[in-house]
Amino acid sequence: MKHTAHTQTDSPHPPVLVTLSQRARLLRQRQGLTLRTLATRSGLSLRFLLDVEAGRGNISVRRLADLATALHTTAADLVTPHAGDPEPQVIALLGLRGAGKTTIGRRLARRLKRRFVELDHLIEARAGLTLGEIFSLHGEDYYRRIEDEALADLLAARQSMVVAVGGGLVTAPQTYERLLRGSTTIWLKARTEDYWNRVIRQGDRRPMSQHPQAREALRQLATRREALYARAEVTVDTSTGDIDDIVKRLAAHPKVA
Repeated sequence: MKHTAHTQTDSPHPPVLVTLSQRARLLRQRQGLTLRTLATRSGLSLRFLLDVEAGRGNISVRRLADLATALHTTAADLVTPHAGDPEPQVIALLGLRGAGKTTIGRRLARRLKRRFVELDHLIEARAGLTLGEIFSLHGEDYYRRIEDEALADLLAARQSMVVAVGGGLVTAPQTYERLLRGSTTIWLKARTEDYWNRVIRQGDRRPMSQHPQAREALRQLATRREALYARAEVTVDTSTGDIDDIVKRLAAHPKVA
């Protein structure tokens, strides 16, 4: 993973809450606990624990003590950074629409026991609009600004995860550089016909209905972006092998394992 310097001001959340989120998640995972089990054991709500692990849980001393007891540790341990703790790793999946980012991303995250995030969902939540509404009401420049802000916040949370990013993110230099610095990037590459067929199989017939030359346009788009996607640290051809095989290969890759 390419590392970048992180200061205490990088995160939108107070440093002590970021430390708490990392320690609580690490201890829970080491003990093989689900969030639901931890909620039952600690007497804290599942929603509250989700906030804690996201770095935004404004926890009281009493709740901190309850959580520490449930994790067989102390309150001081939960809010103290540990030099030996593993560095969080973000795996970012790149590629055109139809590359398999969501399907492969979900399975890879499950295999690695990490959170899976679709950046576009964070963008929609941030804007309070669907992607279609964002583009129709505000245009691409607005979308790219929100995309950059959402990515910055996601990386600042310092959490291990698998994230699928929009196909056009690589065309936004600042945002792409941010992603390259803060994550292990993987290009899910495929043949043009595979991109096309996957989108159609998903039930989306807009490419054909709105653009008679859509297939050729897709081929040209893939060609134009190839050099940008090729900057990713890892390239995987999703046109060969089934999904399970691709996920196994990715999980075993030295940059990922």
